[in-house]
Amino acid sequence: MENEKSKILIFGGTGYIGQYMVKASISLGHPTYVYARPITPQTTPSKIDIHRSYSPWAPTLSKFGELNEHEKMVAIVREVDIIISALAFPQVLDQLKIIDAIKVAGNIKRFLPSDFGCEEDRVIPTTFPCFPREKKVRRAIEAAAIPYTFVSSNCCGAYFVNYLLRPHEERDHIVVYGNGKAKAVLNYEEDIAMTTIMMANDPRTCNRVVVYRPKENIVSQIELLSIWEKKTGRSFTRVHVQEEELVKLSETLPPPQDVPVSIVHSVFVRGDLMNFELREDDIEASKLYPDFQFTTIDQLLDIFLANPPPPATALFG
Repeated sequence: MENEKSKILIFGGTGYIGQYMVKASISLGHPTYVYARPITPQTTPSKIDIHRSYSPWAPTLSKFGELNEHEKMVAIVREVDIIISALAFPQVLDQLKIIDAIKVAGNIKRFLPSDFGCEEDRVIPTTFPCFPREKKVRRAIEAAAIPYTFVSSNCCGAYFVNYLLRPHEERDHIVVYGNGKAKAVLNYEEDIAMTTIMMANDPRTCNRVVVYRPKENIVSQIELLSIWEKKTGRSFTRVHVQEEELVKLSETLPPPQDVPVSIVHSVFVRGDLMNFELREDDIEASKLYPDFQFTTIDQLLDIFLANPPPPATALFG
């Protein structure tokens, strides 16, 4: 039927950004499936709670299996139209197994890999271990002629506001990486998820890269901290961590401990999110959907004031 909603399968649907994707997909009326590891006695209570939280959001259907169960994945892929991968960094190359299943199934109208971050084909960070793996996945998708959309959503706003400001803590200082002047793009996770689901069905985004740069969400650490001070009426001492210390840690810490340090260095010191100009043929998310109201930095900080989040792990005290 012409108006029938696409069936969407989400890998990593119990992970951080994956949870937002599942809820957005269901809220937009798509039959939504989550491929996740089977629940065992070793499954953490938090993961079990996530599965239970999806129950009222019918028609979410959990599909349990491992990523190395090729035949099972092929059978499940044949049931859906669109696949979104929200697998975390350690599992980036496991997406090659998803690609193999898609090639055998032969029915997928769009694949959106776990690209939710920097635009790896346009920036050249010096210390960013994710990029070679993500590029390998992109090239495999293209070589297999699988219809795709690469979503370059930049920073998950709520996560990084929590990480940088640590609003749950009563303290008189805040860590600033480098000089704090590099610009980054902080987009609210709910907005990333909602527009990603919209893109998955949008013919304009087929075999294209979509970059998120709403102008209200481009901010430096110093600017972010200044806004926070105005909202809270407090004044914080800036404790600067120099670039040399971050580089040393990124080179000496073992995987995956080197990943967060590398991200902080690339994004908040070097400013890699903003080190390339958008070209005329680039697709920018807020221009693609001009009627969609992206949550601004100011609004995101209001959300934090109303609902202080649990702590986010910080690199330095």
